[in-house]
Amino acid sequence: MASAMNAIVGSVEPFPQPIHDTTVTDELTRILGMLREAAPKNATISFDFDGRLHVHVDVRTIEDVTRIEAVLPVLGRGMFHGLSRKATPHHPFYHRVSALVNC
Repeated sequence: MASAMNAIVGSVEPFPQPIHDTTVTDELTRILGMLREAAPKNATISFDFDGRLHVHVDVRTIEDVTRIEAVLPVLGRGMFHGLSRKATPHHPFYHRVSALVNC
């Protein structure tokens, strides 16, 4: 029985090390930084992905919505397109501007 245990212990290999590729994270961080510079200080910025990358900018005032809609199409050399206004889930006093992102 001891030889069976030695055979099992001797055949155990360590788990492979995870790949630490941060390419996607780095690109999202770059886009987020660009958006934070252009958006009002109290804006909430989020992303979602359903085969295409979407950005959502939630702001308090209609004036901020207008500013975001003016800035997004020219930000990042036209990286943001297909702008739309939507309801902000769970935040009835916010306004949401959404856009598709070309990376």
